[in-house]
Amino acid sequence: MEIPYVVTPRKDTGLINSKIAIWLFLASEVMLFGGFFSAYVFLRVDADYPWPERALPVIPGLVNTFVLIASSVTVVFAWASLKLRKWRHFQAYMLFTLVCAATFMVLKGIEYNVKFHHQALRMADGAIIEGHLGYELKEDADKHHPKEEDYKTDHKGHKIEEDRIYVEATSVTFNTVRFHKDWVEEIIAEAKGHNAKVSLAADLKMVTQPGGKEETLFPAGTELSVEVLNKIAKHHLESRANNSNLRTEDLRAAWKVAKKEYPGKRGWEIADKVAVDTSHFADKLMTEVPSVAFKVDPPAKLEFLPRDVKEGPTQSRLRDETVIDGKLLESPMVFHYVDALDFRNLAMKAKERKLDPMAEVEKSWILANNKEIKAAWEWHKGEIAKLEAELKKESREPTFTERYRIEWKDFVAKAEGKTREDRDKVVMAKEQIFGPDYEKRAEIHAFPSHVEIPREEVAFASKFAPAWNTYYAIYFTMTGLHGLHVIGGALVLAYYLFFGKKMYLSNPEWLANRVEIGGLFWHFVDLVWIFLFPLLYLM
Repeated sequence: MEIPYVVTPRKDTGLINSKIAIWLFLASEVMLFGGFFSAYVFLRVDADYPWPERALPVIPGLVNTFVLIASSVTVVFAWASLKLRKWRHFQAYMLFTLVCAATFMVLKGIEYNVKFHHQALRMADGAIIEGHLGYELKEDADKHHPKEEDYKTDHKGHKIEEDRIYVEATSVTFNTVRFHKDWVEEIIAEAKGHNAKVSLAADLKMVTQPGGKEETLFPAGTELSVEVLNKIAKHHLESRANNSNLRTEDLRAAWKVAKKEYPGKRGWEIADKVAVDTSHFADKLMTEVPSVAFKVDPPAKLEFLPRDVKEGPTQSRLRDETVIDGKLLESPMVFHYVDALDFRNLAMKAKERKLDPMAEVEKSWILANNKEIKAAWEWHKGEIAKLEAELKKESREPTFTERYRIEWKDFVAKAEGKTREDRDKVVMAKEQIFGPDYEKRAEIHAFPSHVEIPREEVAFASKFAPAWNTYYAIYFTMTGLHGLHVIGGALVLAYYLFFGKKMYLSNPEWLANRVEIGGLFWHFVDLVWIFLFPLLYLM
C-alpha cells in the first residue's frame, strides 16, 4: 500500500507528511532551547558572584556564525538544484554545506580543547587566578630548556601537573567492597618507586564456612595486590550474605513469637519487643571484613589528584573511602604561567561586609607574596586611574570588571611598555583562537611564571570546565547540545548526498522534499547559534 501525501501535499494543509512532522519537532526544539535561554538569563541576573563577561574568544564564534549562515544558503541552493533537476549542482552545494558543518565542529573542538587545558583557582581570600599549570621535572632535568623526556610521568605515562596532594604514608586502609582498582595499582607503583613495601599489618583471620573454624586467609606481611583485595572482598560478601540470611530468619522467628505473646497488637506497638538474638546462630556466623589495613614500610611519599582525596594533617581519605594515615607534606599548586587575575569576587564580598574593596584587594595573599603580580597590579591601578579621569568628563566611571580584573592582554601591554588602551593591538590573530602564545610572550617576560600557591590557600580549583562555575556549566551544556544537532543534521544531509542518487533517478521530487525537510532543520540549527553567539560570547 502506498503511503499518501509523501510527495503530493494534503489539500487541507498544503503540506506533505514530513513537513508537518518537522514543524512539530521544531516546535519541541524551540521549547527546549527557549528553556535554556530563559534559565541562562535568570541565572545571570540573580548570580551571587561576578558573572563572566566576554570570557570566550569572539573571533572563532564570529567565524562560526558566518560559516553556519553560508551553509544555510547553500542548503537552499542544493534544494533548488534538485527542483531544477541539476544533480551536479546539488552535489556541489550539499558538499559545501557539509564542509561548513565540519569547519564549525573543528573550531568548536579547538575552543573546547583550550578550555580543558586552562586552569582556574579560587583562593581562600576570594581572589581568582587563571593560567596554566606546570609539569613536574625530574631532578636531573634542565629546568630552563626541558625536553619531553625530562618530565615526570605517572604509571600510565601521563605528565604530572604540579597540582598534587603529597602524603608520607605509614599505612593504607582499604574499604573491602569499594576500593578502586586503578588507585590500588597506583599506590603499589608509587611505593615501589620509593623502595617501600605495602603489606598486611596483621594476620587476616576469617571463618569462611558456616560452622567452620577460623583460619588465616592471609598472613601478616602479604604484599598488597588487586588479587588479594578481590579475594578478601569475595569472602566478605559471602560472609555478609550468610550472616544477613541468618539474622533475617531469626528476626522472622522473633516476630512470630511476639505476635503470639501480644495478640491483637499492631506491629509498631510491639516493635521494641522484637530483636535479633545472635546466640541462636553464633556457631553459623562467618567473619565479615569491611576494611583491611596495610602498612607502608618504610613510610613512602604517595601523591594524589586533589579531586580524588580529602587531605588532612595526619589522615587523608580517597573518594573510594580508602584511608591514608601519614603526614601531609607540602603540596603547592604551581602555575607555569599566570595570564589573568580576578579580584571581583573578593571586592564584592568586601562591599557586602561594608569594607573598602581596594584595601581588601591590597591585603590579598597573592599580592603580598608575589612581586611580579604586585607590579602588574600597580600598573593596572595606574591605567584605571587614567581611565577614571577620562570617563569622569562624561559622568561615567570604570566598570567593576575594569577595576578588579587583569587579563592576559594587560600583562602583554605592560611588558611591551604600552597602555591599557593599546592592549587589543598586541594580540596576534592566532591568539584570538588558540589563546596567548606563551612561548613568544616568555621572551619579554609578559606573564608571571612559576607562581606557587600553598595548599591551605586553595579554596577551589578546576579547569575551565562545567565544574568551575554556573556560566561554564551552561556554556558547555548549550553549545554541546547545539553541536550534537549540527552533527545529527550533517549526517542526514550527508546521507542525501552520498546515497540519494537512486532516489533521485526513481523519484526526484521525493528526494527534493526530503532535502527541504533537512534544510528546515539546518536553518533551525543556524538560528539557535545566532542566539547563542551574542548571549555567550558578546554579553
